[in-house]
Amino acid sequence: MAIPRITVLGSLNIDLVSYVPHHPAPGETMTASRVAVSPGGKGANQAVACAKLSRSRPSSSSSSASSSSDETAHVSMIGCVGDDSYGALLRSNMYSHGVDVSGVQVRAGLKTGMAFIVVDEPTGENRIILSPEANHALQPADFNSAEQLDVNGNRPDMLIMQLEIPVPTVLQALKVAKEAGVDVLLNPAPAQTLPDEAFDGLAHLVVNETEAAMLGGCEVSVLDDEAGCAKVAEAFLAKGVKTVIITLGGRGVFFMSDHGKKRGLLPAEKAKVVDTTAAGDTFVGQYALEVVQTGKKGVFDVEMAVKKANRAAAKTVERAGAQDSIPWRDELL
Repeated sequence: MAIPRITVLGSLNIDLVSYVPHHPAPGETMTASRVAVSPGGKGANQAVACAKLSRSRPSSSSSSASSSSDETAHVSMIGCVGDDSYGALLRSNMYSHGVDVSGVQVRAGLKTGMAFIVVDEPTGENRIILSPEANHALQPADFNSAEQLDVNGNRPDMLIMQLEIPVPTVLQALKVAKEAGVDVLLNPAPAQTLPDEAFDGLAHLVVNETEAAMLGGCEVSVLDDEAGCAKVAEAFLAKGVKTVIITLGGRGVFFMSDHGKKRGLLPAEKAKVVDTTAAGDTFVGQYALEVVQTGKKGVFDVEMAVKKANRAAAKTVERAGAQDSIPWRDELL
C-alpha cells in the first residue's frame, strides 16, 4: 500500500516570543524574563507536526529527519515566504523535520510573515499578534485547478488549511480540492466568518471554542456543556461537514461524525503546562495522520483519533516554543 500523502496549504511565520510574569495591562510596560526567535505559523506548525509525529526522532548520528525511512506519511507544504533570512530559516527548519518544502514559494521584495507572541509564564497561556506579509501573496488565481495542489506531481490524500492566508484563497483551494475528491481538514484559525459553501462536503472541521461560537453564530457560553457542543456540531453537520471536532482546552474535546451517530466528550490529558503555543497545531497534525493512515485501511475510528491527538497536544504544552515543542512519534509510545 502506498504511503499516504498530506499537503498543508497555509502560513509560515517567524515567531518572536516574550515570556512574562503576567500579560500586560493596557499602557503597562513590562520586562520579559526571556525572548525567543523561532520558526512558526499555523501552516508550518501543522506541517511539522504531521512530519514529526509520522516518524521517529533522528538518531544521534543524524541531525536531520528529511531522509527518514520510517515515515508513515509523506508531508508537503505549500506557502509563501519573503526573500530574506527568516524565509530561509523557515524552509530549512521544515526540511530538517521531514517536510517537503518544494511547494514553498520565495517572493522577492516581500518580507516573511511574523508573529509577536506573549506567553504568561505562570499559566503558559499566550496572546498573539500576526503580521502576514508574504503569506498574503497567495491569491485565489494560484489555485485554479487541482494540479496546483499537487507537489512534485503527487496528489495529496488530505489537504489541511487554516485562515492565516487570505480567506478567498482558502475558499478557492477548498473548491478545487472538493472537485478533485481530495479530503480537506479545515482549522479556521484565527476565527473569521465563512460562507456556508465552505462547509458543504468538508471532511473534517477542527475548531476551538471561540471559532466554534463565531462560525456557529452563538455565544461561547453555549459550549459550556456537552449538550451545547452537540447542538453547535449538529449545525455544522447540517451544512455538510462530515466530522466536527471542538477543542475545549482544559475541559477536553468534543467530537461528532457520521450524521451525529458517533459523538462524545473526551477529557483533557493531564499535563504540566509550560507554553500552549502549537498545542492546537499538534492536535491537528496527529488527528490528520490517524485519518490518512487508518482511512486507507477502512478502519478510521474518530474517537481513537481524538484520544491520540489529545495525548500529542498534552506533550506539546509541557515544553516551550512552537515547532521545537512538537513531539516525535516515538515520544508518544
